[in-house]
Amino acid sequence: MGFEDRRDAGRALVALLLARAGPATLVLALPRGGVPVAFEVARALAAPLEVLGARKLGAPGNRELAVGAVAEGGIAVLDARAARRCGMTQRNLDDVLLRERAELERQVALFRAGRAKRDMDGANAIVVDDGLATGLTALAAVRAARAAAAASVIVAVPVGAPQALAMLEREADAVISETTPRRLRAVGLFYRDFAPVTDEEVGSLLREAAAELEVAR
Repeated sequence: MGFEDRRDAGRALVALLLARAGPATLVLALPRGGVPVAFEVARALAAPLEVLGARKLGAPGNRELAVGAVAEGGIAVLDARAARRCGMTQRNLDDVLLRERAELERQVALFRAGRAKRDMDGANAIVVDDGLATGLTALAAVRAARAAAAASVIVAVPVGAPQALAMLEREADAVISETTPRRLRAVGLFYRDFAPVTDEEVGSLLREAAAELEVAR
């Protein structure tokens, strides 16, 4: 089973989340790819949409291979076994942490455009991404939401690897995946259109979501 694009995937997730929506629901999108998915979820649930800054830590020579992740609030997670397996040194790790934290701060400042981050205290947070391969970025996001005093944290994705879902189930209140293949080779294989999401698209969707919510209220 596949999705036309990220927004189509978000619409597919909605039916699995309707029963969990409430007045304190806050949809947290992991930029950039999670934003179009989360936009459709937030729209259907009539819930606020916020970005939660989180970035994977890539292996030396292969940034797409995650060995850890960072998130807002100084959160960092590391898969030590994966890092050792790919030959990551402490210097490599320090360099990657510095680079990804700087990019995280840049993204968050750009996407919020001077607006204060929405308060998560007491919120029923739904963390949304376009898919889970290792799950490390989502794990960092779950811990960031917990640290920000969210009352509950649900992870929702269109497609997820079984091992990533199992890892997240140990820390999130619930983990929801529309599609769970026995073996996930790449998240992008489940999308007909998996073009990179731009900063401009993220900003546009966030503004549209805020405007729609204001009209609805």
